[in-house]
Amino acid sequence: MRLKNLFSILAMTILMPGQALATNGYFKLGYGTISSGMAGATTALSQDSIAAATNPAGMAFIGNRVDGGVELFSPRREFTVEGGVAEPPEGTFYLAPGTRKSRNNLFAIPHFGVNRQVGNDHALGISIFANGGMNTEYSGENGGVFGAGTAGVNLEQLFIAPTWSWKFADNQAIGFSPMIAYQRFKAEGLASFGAFSANPDALSNQGTDEAWGYGFQIGWQGELSENLRGGLSWRTILEMEEFNKYEGLFAKQGDFDMPQMFTAGLAWSGIEDHWIAIDLQHIRYSEINSVGNPFQPNIQTARLGDDDGAGFGWDDMTIVKLGWQWQQSNAHTWRAGVSYGNQPIPDEEVLFNILAPAVPEWHFTGGFTHRFSEDLEVSGMAFYTPEEKLKGENPLGPGQTIELSMYQFGLSASLGYTF
Repeated sequence: MRLKNLFSILAMTILMPGQALATNGYFKLGYGTISSGMAGATTALSQDSIAAATNPAGMAFIGNRVDGGVELFSPRREFTVEGGVAEPPEGTFYLAPGTRKSRNNLFAIPHFGVNRQVGNDHALGISIFANGGMNTEYSGENGGVFGAGTAGVNLEQLFIAPTWSWKFADNQAIGFSPMIAYQRFKAEGLASFGAFSANPDALSNQGTDEAWGYGFQIGWQGELSENLRGGLSWRTILEMEEFNKYEGLFAKQGDFDMPQMFTAGLAWSGIEDHWIAIDLQHIRYSEINSVGNPFQPNIQTARLGDDDGAGFGWDDMTIVKLGWQWQQSNAHTWRAGVSYGNQPIPDEEVLFNILAPAVPEWHFTGGFTHRFSEDLEVSGMAFYTPEEKLKGENPLGPGQTIELSMYQFGLSASLGYTF
């Protein structure tokens, strides 16, 4: 219990005061400043001690190293409602026409990692990183979005990944990370959905709840030829404790596990002083009932909170990431990247996803590293996500349309020290 309390204090410190990050669904574009500068295309090319977040095998190639940094992120989210009726029929759920913007547009979240060689072939390390994206707050003006005051959700997720990696040949390695996961959640302004909930008293405005969970991630990284590297990584479903305060909102009485993820990558150095990397990542949101179950028609037959209850209706995501790196000199390195993934929300699921408008698809990044000495370096990164929109019909209000919209931008900086 003391260890769990210590982890809780660590998690709350890192996640304070709230987070939302450049996202594919609610998973980050990349973890750490260096990886993010290449749009996360680093499954085959690890360069810092946050590498276990992408591929635990990469920790075998980075040596003795400590990294720490922070990301500043600004998501801009809004939705627009058009149409409606003056006297809604019984059993319908119409929203007030107009445009509403989410508050909370600036967030900061740190990351940290350390790695140490143990003999010639083994390394032990730890990477601490986070997810975000499901953070919204809409004003309670004129009754609020759903007629129950200020509405929104806040989901924060932290991962602690102790990692063992083994270089079993000159340029081949495997890695293993038992994943310790922590998440907390809060929802407001959803009381109007009480008639659709298995437990209306555990649906909304219950304060912040927290949950711990576990799983693991394994990976391989190595040289395929003189100028070509490869990498593979798989993360299991992370089994989480239930959000008991919100067992009337999430399917399976508050269950909110984290989906499994597959990533494969190549990195090519056929041009002198350059790397070109490509990753393919697949996230299986549909396997998690609270996220993947459709809202409609489930809401008519399986209430919020039931085993097969209504959810956000997210599809799986497949993301392609392309990164470039140029070693201009011993002191200067430049990076750029682009990624694309079809957003996970079907257009018939727009009503509930007002709370989590995860519609971004394209991400553009740039970054650098400056080395002050052989031991100390600073890295920076900037990204931009163009505005993406999704329009669909209100499933509980025939003839009314809802359009979700989001764009994002942000900066990250970190220090790296080798020893």
